[in-house]
Amino acid sequence: MIRRISTKWVLAVLAVVILPFLGFAWYVDAFVSHRFADDVVRYHLLGHAAELAERLDRLVEERRQDAQVLVAVPTVSYALTEGDENVFRSGVESLFNRLVAQIGASDFVIAIDRRGSVVHTNVRDSVGVPVDPWTLDAIRRFPWAEQPWFAEALRTGAASLDVAQFGFVHEDAEVPVEARYHFGFAQRVLGTFDVLGPVETVGLVVTLVPWSAVQEEVSNYGVRRRRDTPSDVESQNIYDSTYAWVWGSDADTILAHPRRELYGAKVSEEPVSLPQMVEAARETRWGMYPDYTFNGIRKKAAFRHGHSPEDGGFGWVVGVGVDFPDIYGPIHEITTTIAKASTLVLLVAIVVTVVVARRTTRPVQDLEAFTRRVASGDLDAQVPVRGHDELADLARSFNRMTGQLKENRAQLVEAEKDAAWREMARQVAHEIKNPLTPIQLSASLLKRAYDEESPEFPKILDRTIDVVQRQVRNMRDIAQDFYRFAGEHRDPVPVDASEMLDEVFELNAAWAESEGVQLARDGAVNGAAAPAETNGSRYVVEADPDELRRALVNLVSNAIEASDETGGEIRGAVERRGSDVQITIRDTGRGIDGDAEEHLFDPYFTTRSSGTGLGLAIVRRIVEDLGGSVDLHNAEEGPGAVATIVLPHHALPHDVEPDGDHS
Repeated sequence: MIRRISTKWVLAVLAVVILPFLGFAWYVDAFVSHRFADDVVRYHLLGHAAELAERLDRLVEERRQDAQVLVAVPTVSYALTEGDENVFRSGVESLFNRLVAQIGASDFVIAIDRRGSVVHTNVRDSVGVPVDPWTLDAIRRFPWAEQPWFAEALRTGAASLDVAQFGFVHEDAEVPVEARYHFGFAQRVLGTFDVLGPVETVGLVVTLVPWSAVQEEVSNYGVRRRRDTPSDVESQNIYDSTYAWVWGSDADTILAHPRRELYGAKVSEEPVSLPQMVEAARETRWGMYPDYTFNGIRKKAAFRHGHSPEDGGFGWVVGVGVDFPDIYGPIHEITTTIAKASTLVLLVAIVVTVVVARRTTRPVQDLEAFTRRVASGDLDAQVPVRGHDELADLARSFNRMTGQLKENRAQLVEAEKDAAWREMARQVAHEIKNPLTPIQLSASLLKRAYDEESPEFPKILDRTIDVVQRQVRNMRDIAQDFYRFAGEHRDPVPVDASEMLDEVFELNAAWAESEGVQLARDGAVNGAAAPAETNGSRYVVEADPDELRRALVNLVSNAIEASDETGGEIRGAVERRGSDVQITIRDTGRGIDGDAEEHLFDPYFTTRSSGTGLGLAIVRRIVEDLGGSVDLHNAEEGPGAVATIVLPHHALPHDVEPDGDHS
């Protein structure tokens, strides 16, 4: 619990200062990052996916037009019509070489006759280097006529060759993986015009475009930042970290990707395992992928389908994505800035608040310190008074109070001493009265026996001497108890409550007889007979024997005094109640007045004209110190009252738990 005023001040200022900053930071994070930023990224990705798809469609269309231009050149038709030694061969090779060198968009331009045999091809690459013989031989040996598009191109006039490995790059060649892939176009070549009949198909021109042209578009998409830090570090600029890829027309096969090792991998299978993206790309031609996680990084991406084969394209799926850390980098930067500003303001506020709080709470601390001095008895302590505010007025009032306390201290101490002596005298008188009564009665009985020369005089003499000796011991114990009034209690010992009650009844037998009261032991308050055999350990409690005896004597004395006019009997019982021992003393006297019942155990309360009213108060103190309870109330049936003492049972090693039988 917060107790100090200065701490409360600091916390209040912190709440006033930090809450607005936290609210603003939450607003920025919740509304800007999760709404504005999401919208910006969505439109950014959708727009760039469409842009890249259009660029690839344009690339495909341009390369298709290259093939269409070639078949319109008569030299190509002448070269396919004449034999192997025709005069147009060198011209066609030169044309193909220039096309490859000038445009640089095709690796191979090949003229194939109707039977599938290669008639001409370029013999130099885009930089003028001769094509190696192994590649030229591979081109000639390739089974062109067996390809499914070959017959289609001869029949319809054109065919598209989707990306594939044609095997024109040697396996041992150290080239990028994309250099082994090509896509292309086949255009039908018609014979020269013949007035005698229709124009016939003489062959095909095939242009093979290097897949590196597409991979370059993917790799160089945007302005990607080369980072030396791990990819999950925020670049704080989505335009610098956007990346792209190309899937096949099945929306499941990776054709181009910044990570070349994923070439040919299935998106829905290991190691990618993103079937939800495949499903999204197959449902619509343009849209957003579901947010996904790849290589432990959350990502957001959009896609766009390219032109379908019916529209002159290949149906490739172009994707553009960005990492989540890059999306929210600027937002996190703003949040970090706000956090730093909040920390700075918070520190300044704490310093100012602490200084002000110390100046304000110093008088309160001084007052607290001097209050402790006064509480310890130093009534000469005076609080320094500073200023004229409310705290100064409080200090002046405190000083006046200590002065008045000092003046009244002597009177208070004297009054307390008088009260203590009076209380001590009352308790001593009350405690001595109880043992003196049986002594007096026993002495009177002894004198009467002597005067009457009773034959029972020796027995009465022995009993009287025994009573006097025991009561004298009791008075000596009472004196010792008052001597130890401010000291510790004696250690409790096992005491048999049943035997103790018998002893108290015997001590008060003479007094009870003189008052016409019969003392009787019973198994229970209701008068049931005691069992024939009892186990004494059942009723053992831990107590100071003298204190327990004194408590029982007080209760029996009260019962005799309540029966002094009506006679009757007093019955005592000891029984087990679970883990407790219950001592019950019931009289048949006049009972308890209803108004007095709730005050019976209050000190100095009495319903008699004599006595100090400490007897029952002493009983309650003794019983409660032993961990028990005491109760005194009118009997439910018949006249009289019932006193009940309940004490914890002390189990001895050989004890067997009883079933609630009585003693």
